[in-house]
Amino acid sequence: MKKNISWLIILLLVLSAVCCQCPKSDVERSVDRKWWKEAVVYQIYPRSFKDTDGDGVGDLKGIIEKLDYIKSLGIDVIWLNPIYSSPNDDNGYDISDYRNIMAEFGTMEDFDSLLAGMHDRGIKLVMDLVVNHSSDEHEWFRQSRSSRDNPYRDYYHWWSAEKGKPNYRWSFFDENSDAWRYDSTTNAYYLHYFSRKQPDLNWENPQVRQEVYAIMKFWLDKGIDGFRMDAFQFIAKDTTFPAFPEGFEKQVIKYYGMGPHIHDYLKEMHDSVLSKYDVLTVSEGAGSTFEDAHNLVDADRKELSMAYHFEGMDIWNNPENKDLLEFKKVYTRWDSAFADKGWLSIFLANHDVPRMVSKFGNDSPEFRAVSSKMLTTFILTMRGTSYYYNGDEIGMTNIGFDSIGDYRDVAALNEYQRLQRQGGNLDSLVERLKFISRDNCRTPFQWDTTANAGFTTGTPWIQVNPNYKTVNVAVEEGDPNSCLSYFRKMVKLRKESPVLVYGRYEIIDPENKQVYAYSRTLNDEKLLVVLNFSQDTVDFQLPEGMKAEEEISCNLETGGEFINGQITLKPYQASVYRLD
Repeated sequence: MKKNISWLIILLLVLSAVCCQCPKSDVERSVDRKWWKEAVVYQIYPRSFKDTDGDGVGDLKGIIEKLDYIKSLGIDVIWLNPIYSSPNDDNGYDISDYRNIMAEFGTMEDFDSLLAGMHDRGIKLVMDLVVNHSSDEHEWFRQSRSSRDNPYRDYYHWWSAEKGKPNYRWSFFDENSDAWRYDSTTNAYYLHYFSRKQPDLNWENPQVRQEVYAIMKFWLDKGIDGFRMDAFQFIAKDTTFPAFPEGFEKQVIKYYGMGPHIHDYLKEMHDSVLSKYDVLTVSEGAGSTFEDAHNLVDADRKELSMAYHFEGMDIWNNPENKDLLEFKKVYTRWDSAFADKGWLSIFLANHDVPRMVSKFGNDSPEFRAVSSKMLTTFILTMRGTSYYYNGDEIGMTNIGFDSIGDYRDVAALNEYQRLQRQGGNLDSLVERLKFISRDNCRTPFQWDTTANAGFTTGTPWIQVNPNYKTVNVAVEEGDPNSCLSYFRKMVKLRKESPVLVYGRYEIIDPENKQVYAYSRTLNDEKLLVVLNFSQDTVDFQLPEGMKAEEEISCNLETGGEFINGQITLKPYQASVYRLD
């Protein structure tokens, strides 16, 4: 009897093994599926999302309160801007304690509750890893500046004054545009690519790298699902600090990005930390060439998950000069470079750039909603991981402050001070900031029509956009044709359509100055995306031999059909069709 039972067990095991080897789907056979490729990432700027204690600053409990709303969007991942302890010189990107929570945001218990609430809803968490620099109030820097023989001295980049002033390095935020700051305590200069309160860490010191890996393990062991690595392409530096050619700051990425040993550090990070977890990792910036980007993210190199390039953000910075051909060339060029290897991020906004609809669409009352939905269509139908900034799902716009006194961003304020000392044109700067300032995307989230858009019962840390009475979640929840409803619809379409994630991209009519059209193809499935980037009614003709079938999505209440291969597109119309 025992012998028969043994044979029965063996037979069942064999049958189980055979059954588990089911034929793979066409998608699984043709692509390398990863959860982070298929994810839609929703970026939350916690300072401006939801305040629950009335101090005018968003907090972790505010995000917890809105988790059901976030879940309703259909997104898979939250990218959370820094919540670590910080004196807030650069809104949390100057960190004084990497293992603690900023008091304004709450406590570590609040964070644990937030993470549990997200995971209960099937939402993953990606945190900012800010380790190109720390705060000058971090204990490492306090020790480092105290004496030349302090054990922490080499945690940062110091240049002894007796050697003379070091070769010029430009600073992104310094009011003098000088990245070397003299410190009289030890008669030396320290390096800060960003604010003078953000000294650059010395990654050439192996102790610094081990400190960073320990920080990463601390958060990963708590259960987070990845890192967005702030200014990471700048971490590696030539510590002899040779002279750069005059005007190098106009192409600063070429000189600051992808420095010596950066790939050694990333491989070490992968072996020490990342290989032990199933996580999403993305570096802010991708160098200055496609080779740089591929060297960061190609799977066989075992470094990072995906590239996050800024070329798309570097165009259209003048509202009078929006050239669709330039836009199409940028995104087509990047897709072509990653057609066979590596992976990209697709985004049109984040915490460092203007509001999506104000920059790339049309934020006038007439066209705000429809152009916002058109841009949503672009983000969710391109190949790559979709990143979406909080508030864009309801079509929030630039605020465009009239006075420098309304701004809170260190970059804007220091630029104003620099120009003021030099006798520059301050009115021109304020006018430019109305369009390009980072504070445009940092105004409080617009929840409803109550005071301060339902963001806070106190005085908000930065002004609420006056259009909150008409642009808010409460109003849009009840409107099936709102930006919010359309965002949910497009997220659902992307999730149901692997072709929109993995399909081959091919641009159509690349010289068309008003319409951006492209196809997405995966195995036997083929979709056509047609986007009118203008406020004009435009006739668009399909190439000969291409036939569009049913329209499966449109950002208008009524779409349109191709007649003899031609469709008349209304202003900012975005339609998705099946192709025969």
